[in-house]
Amino acid sequence: MVDLTTEMAGLWAALGPAPAHRGRVIQFASATTGDGVSTVAREYARLAAVRARKPVWLIDGDLTQQGQMEAISAEPERFGRLAAPVQASPNGAVFYAVTPPMKGRDGLPVAPARLMTARACLGGRLFVTRFHTELLRAGQRVEPVGEAGYWTALRAHVDTVVIDTPAADRSDMAITLAPFVDDTVLVVAAETTAVAEPVALRDDIDAVGGRIAGVVMNRSTWSPPSMLKRLTG
Repeated sequence: MVDLTTEMAGLWAALGPAPAHRGRVIQFASATTGDGVSTVAREYARLAAVRARKPVWLIDGDLTQQGQMEAISAEPERFGRLAAPVQASPNGAVFYAVTPPMKGRDGLPVAPARLMTARACLGGRLFVTRFHTELLRAGQRVEPVGEAGYWTALRAHVDTVVIDTPAADRSDMAITLAPFVDDTVLVVAAETTAVAEPVALRDDIDAVGGRIAGVVMNRSTWSPPSMLKRLTG
């Protein structure tokens, strides 16, 4: 079990509460696989859900390697029991595209929103999504889409949307979504000595109009190089 409550409380205080009139969307991203984005995103979502006025949604953005729901179900003492699955889109909008498009046995198109569900935990305070990759057929691929529709729809119903974005060395999702989220928080593993990759990701996000809200070091005992400290400068 990983408990980052103290660390995430500091991040929550730095970011401040979500606006009262609409939900806020925050994506957690990293340059390289293994930096601990999923853990940080999950822990932040849990703390935000406890303090939020409305439900918090944790979006498992790794559409090829889902893991958030499994991790939460393994800790019922911290997250509570998962409720029955519900539709993960308020209006049928999605943030991904399936190519070639899904079709049912009758040959008719299947709405992409049917591929993702959500389950509540923490007494209904936190919802976590799951993309059903097992429903994809051979030759089909799923990719993120740079559109605001899904995030706009969710904002009306939630306090905060937390996106667990796959690492930039495996997916362009962080850059694709950056213009449509309120904040991007970069996660960097403390053991790393290479700063070129996170700096490049920061620059790419900035280039498309995204906003870097901060950097989370995944080990508090490590002192980052001075260049890394300037990531949000």
